[in-house]
Amino acid sequence: MKPPIVQKLWNYCNVLRDDGMSYGDYVEQLTYLLFLKMADERTQKPYSQKSIVPDEYSWQSLIKRDGDELFDHYRHVLEALGREKGLLGLIFGKSQNKFQDPAKLRRLIVDLIDKENWSRMTNPLQRSDLDDFVKCYKVDARARRKATWSEDLKELSPGQSEYKGRWRGFDYDELVARDEASLDIFWLRDESLEDSDNLPEPGVIAQEIVADLEAALVQFREVTLDRGVEEVATSPEIA
Repeated sequence: MKPPIVQKLWNYCNVLRDDGMSYGDYVEQLTYLLFLKMADERTQKPYSQKSIVPDEYSWQSLIKRDGDELFDHYRHVLEALGREKGLLGLIFGKSQNKFQDPAKLRRLIVDLIDKENWSRMTNPLQRSDLDDFVKCYKVDARARRKATWSEDLKELSPGQSEYKGRWRGFDYDELVARDEASLDIFWLRDESLEDSDNLPEPGVIAQEIVADLEAALVQFREVTLDRGVEEVATSPEIA
């Protein structure tokens, strides 16, 4: 059985999907917000650590705002932190606000993330939480995929309901009907290179990206320490 907060976050992914936000974009935005929230938690007891996030871009600067002010400030936060050096630059580099509705951004921040203490969670996300997705995805047998999503709603409690099932397929017409939808896939050439016709293979570039992400995650673990797990050595910047 999934922890309640995991179920809430999955359900909210469905809400944002109706606004055109993909699963990947949702996970990306969630990562940024959780980082800011957990960095804020580390400044409080029993940790009492100095935050690596400047006060003007901190979690507290988000929760005190609402509406368009919050929407614009969140965008500025991502842009500013992306220009920082070290860990912040690695995590927030090239980050963008993918939300379309300020009210839904506010709900995610205040109702779902701020009410939890993520540094002290006793039920961290487990591999089993993804079992439903893996089972439906059928990576080796795509022809046997079967949608579990239904337009019918099931009632969770008085006044609260959700769609039955979580996974469904989308045909071409449904995809292209969305705002800013594009199925164009092309390889961008960096004209600043002396010989742009001899770019590294995509696999090589992907490996370099993975290496950068792994380096960021090593430092990120200092912020997201699990109770009872040894601290991972990180740069003095985080200590």
